[in-house]
Amino acid sequence: MSVKPLRGAVTGASETSTSLGFVPPGWLWLRLSLAAAVLALIGSVIGLTVPSIYATLTPAFLPQALAQDVANLVVAGPVLIICGVLALRGSLRGRVVWIGAVTFTIYNYVIYAFSIPFGPLLPVWIVVLGLCLYALIGGVATTDARSAAARFGSPRAVTVTGWSLLVIGTLFALLWLSEDIPAWLGGTLPQSVVDMAVPTNPVHILDLAFFLPAVVVVGVQLLRGRAFSYPLAPALVVFLILTGVPILITPFVQLVIGQVPLWAVCVPIGALTLYVLGLLAWLLGTITPERTGPVER
Repeated sequence: MSVKPLRGAVTGASETSTSLGFVPPGWLWLRLSLAAAVLALIGSVIGLTVPSIYATLTPAFLPQALAQDVANLVVAGPVLIICGVLALRGSLRGRVVWIGAVTFTIYNYVIYAFSIPFGPLLPVWIVVLGLCLYALIGGVATTDARSAAARFGSPRAVTVTGWSLLVIGTLFALLWLSEDIPAWLGGTLPQSVVDMAVPTNPVHILDLAFFLPAVVVVGVQLLRGRAFSYPLAPALVVFLILTGVPILITPFVQLVIGQVPLWAVCVPIGALTLYVLGLLAWLLGTITPERTGPVER
């Protein structure tokens, strides 16, 4: 399987020009994502400083929630704001990272809204979820994928990214199913559900229903040279990077709150996060300035 050459023509000036061959997300989508980022940062500060917010969470769930708040403050929120501004200025790199950060925020705030017990931060979580959902729809809808795809200058980087998404998505699906299928067949609850005292594992549900199929499909379509997959592939790589951050923070949170840190998780997740981070840097580094003539056929 190989990447097919993309055909078409683009016009424009520079990486940061607002006259790119794709339409910038616009003030509406930027304002929605900026408002969501600010609210998310405020909510995470409250979650980390007000003990009653997560008082009813189990010992297994509590460090995960706190680690997510830390990740929001240190990484996800700033990335969403900075890349949103860059996307507005016409940066293709900023745009695809922005899409990934918005998608990651939606994913996490579905978990906040549906899995954390009802409390004072629920309105904040609902608003962040709604704002990011509409920002994502608007941002993707206003992306000229064909013009963006013509600027990815390395077929090899594209091929490696496509195969990486395909393999990573498949492996994570098998990992989650290895816990869920025996529970379904045995009429029992998965251990993660028992440990967190939730009706179902929200990560498994979101991954198996939405995220992992998207990762696999985009990976396959990237290998086939489909234009729509070019801006989406790096966005999904960004999502994978951001997903690894709270997992890596969790053992440190466990240590701070007096639990036994599960350092072993840092090895595989750390290795995967470093790999996809390098992959993202490589892929974004191949993006060329807009061309003033037709793309070679």
